[in-house]
Amino acid sequence: MKLTAQIKLQPTNEQATALTRTLRAANAACDFISAVAWNTHTFGKFALQKLCYQDVRAQFGLSAQMTVRALAKVGDAYKLDKKAQRTFRPLASIAYDDRILSFNLNELSVSLWTLDRRQTIPFVCGERQRAMLATRQGESDLLFHRGMWYLLVTCEVQELPPQDVDDVLGIDLGVTNIATDSDGTIYSGRTVKGVRYRHRRLRNKLQKKGTLSAKRRLRTLSGQEARFAKDVNHVISKQIVSAAEHTQRAIALEDLKGIRTRIRASRQQRTILHSWSFFQLRSFLSYKAQRAGIPVVSVDPRNTSRTCPACGHIAKANRPNQSRFTCVQCGCAGHADTIAAGNIRVLGRAAVIQPYVSDGGATSPAPETSRRLEACGL
Repeated sequence: MKLTAQIKLQPTNEQATALTRTLRAANAACDFISAVAWNTHTFGKFALQKLCYQDVRAQFGLSAQMTVRALAKVGDAYKLDKKAQRTFRPLASIAYDDRILSFNLNELSVSLWTLDRRQTIPFVCGERQRAMLATRQGESDLLFHRGMWYLLVTCEVQELPPQDVDDVLGIDLGVTNIATDSDGTIYSGRTVKGVRYRHRRLRNKLQKKGTLSAKRRLRTLSGQEARFAKDVNHVISKQIVSAAEHTQRAIALEDLKGIRTRIRASRQQRTILHSWSFFQLRSFLSYKAQRAGIPVVSVDPRNTSRTCPACGHIAKANRPNQSRFTCVQCGCAGHADTIAAGNIRVLGRAAVIQPYVSDGGATSPAPETSRRLEACGL
């Protein structure tokens, strides 16, 4: 599977100037190519190469391969959207491949092409990223972000073969509790919620102030909150995958695509909902599980929090508040998120576990799965 290793470059002032000049020239070339594409209605990178390859090299001083990368960048941009002419930020990232970039992992340095000849620049990274670099494959993106230079390196990481699973670990994702599994483990979102609340109040004050120092502080706050949430999502996803791996279980998640537009919520709830990184946690779970050889299945989220696991009765009244589930028909009660995770597990088992073949040759779900499906009215 392909993963991205982020490494931090440590250029000298002269090297940083060369990198900046190269970014500006490459993105100016992209704007030039984009204008040609838009005016001639030519959007394929090979057709564009015939039209303006020589002009780009002569006008912007790019190497042959950097010109090819610029043409590919414009072609890829128009693949996404041909409704408007595409433009490129002066310091937007640019892609390097092995013809214009090479690594020395022993000395932790990288050699890359710039307008001012090739530059050999040292870099720093963690042990995990260093191990990933040994499997480097494909392109690397040169990125300038808040005064720092980075390379985002595509690596081909070997994944384990799929495990034979005996059961499923259901995961209910939420806002108050970031995740709850069908074993009853709750990953609370209280700390994340508190940090976001404090940051939101501080942002409001700084936005009203409007000074240059306030704007600088706002940029710093944005990065702090994003890094904090990312770290929390990494920790939670690692713990969930570890629990599934050690018990030979698949992972079942709700398909929450489009949830922000589907549900009705108050203004305060919308703020919390839109700041919750659904996709990030789910993507972390998916790639970590894939590396460990653990199957991941998506299930229909409808009524998972309203279905009684004992009698199968579905009602909005079964969940009188955010944390409590009490079936109005049979009285079955428990933590609402744990109940939902259990229902997700049942749906996941139906999708993952192989059908059970009885002595008479009839095919049906495995006995335990069958009982749970019946209990949920499925």
